[in-house]
Amino acid sequence: MAVKKSLAVPVHILPIIVLSQFAGTSVWFAGNAILPALQSLYHFPNDMLSNITIAVQLGFIMGTLSFALLTIADRFSPVKVFMLSALLAAMFNYLLLFTEGNISLILSLRFLTGFFLAGVYPVGMKIAADWYASNLGKALGFLVGALVAGKAVPHLLKGLGDISMWKQVIIYTSCIAATGGIMVGLLLKNGPHRTKAKGLSFSNLPALFHRRDFKAAAFGYFGHMWELYAFWAFVPVMLSWYNLHQTVNLNVSLWSFLIIGVGTISCIIGGYFSRRLGSAKVAFVSLSGSGICCILSPLFFLLPQPFFLTAMILWGCLVIADSPQFSALVSLTADNSQKGTALTLVTCIGFAITIISIEIMSYIFMTDQPIIPWLNTNKTVCFMMMSLGPLFGLISMRSLLKKKTT
Repeated sequence: MAVKKSLAVPVHILPIIVLSQFAGTSVWFAGNAILPALQSLYHFPNDMLSNITIAVQLGFIMGTLSFALLTIADRFSPVKVFMLSALLAAMFNYLLLFTEGNISLILSLRFLTGFFLAGVYPVGMKIAADWYASNLGKALGFLVGALVAGKAVPHLLKGLGDISMWKQVIIYTSCIAATGGIMVGLLLKNGPHRTKAKGLSFSNLPALFHRRDFKAAAFGYFGHMWELYAFWAFVPVMLSWYNLHQTVNLNVSLWSFLIIGVGTISCIIGGYFSRRLGSAKVAFVSLSGSGICCILSPLFFLLPQPFFLTAMILWGCLVIADSPQFSALVSLTADNSQKGTALTLVTCIGFAITIISIEIMSYIFMTDQPIIPWLNTNKTVCFMMMSLGPLFGLISMRSLLKKKTT
């Protein structure tokens, strides 16, 4: 019966969810995209890249933790939660225009933007899960693909203009995000497979991890997250490093957009493969490939420009293609009345992990006096550290490969 219901889903549902997810998450990396302009105006310290990235991540973590503890996505209408959250994220992103170089205010606004993105990304997945009882891997492939495209948009907007256009980047991304929230509120309703939680219960959260399959899916996702956001945050740094040491002049913003944004295509392709192979196998192959890229990454910087860019684009494809499949596995292995909370909680923990990997890589790459002096002249070796996540994830999710339903 579930398959029949999923086939009867109105054709406009998925495009609206996808477009709204794309729009809502366009404010995520807006701060990173405009940072070079702000640094030239206000002479920020070198660690501002990691600080502005972590401010959003920390806000998102606190938001998802709050949403999970209060079971927001399961107790209240996910459609209304998404709409309100997207509008608030857009508003706090827009307020960056009035910070006048105040670092504390900039980081606070990025934190608040991240906090309300907690009601966009995992809640968007919850809306999709409520509409699609089967083929969830395919639906989430489109959805996470939209997330990737949304995060890459600020780099595109910046790359098409010059450093003086940073205000336009903020205005455009804020308008796009607000539009996404309004689209969901006006054009969507809650899906037929939604099971509303009966009430607030903190004791249910630890119980989620008592399920063996859920734990395997969640731990696989955690390994994936160790690598993903560290890679995304450092793509512009990698390109700038290559420019410096190979004496070339790549457009860092446009190539950052392409390397991050190409993941949209791989997410969609992975979603189609998941229908035949299952989400677990697609996630395993993608995570294996990105782990190999981590290990080989120091060699990428020695390659001629066409091969370097090809390697980076391949890495950009592999690093994200497993994300929707892990989210599908989390949803499929959680209790039906806790899907929203499960997705939110796992996302929360995953993003907490990203702070650790970003901070470690930032320290190694940005400091002139690392703990191991050898790293000062071999900084690209630090990118190999990202392989620890894929290794942990691959080991954790092995049991899921034997399950026909995943």
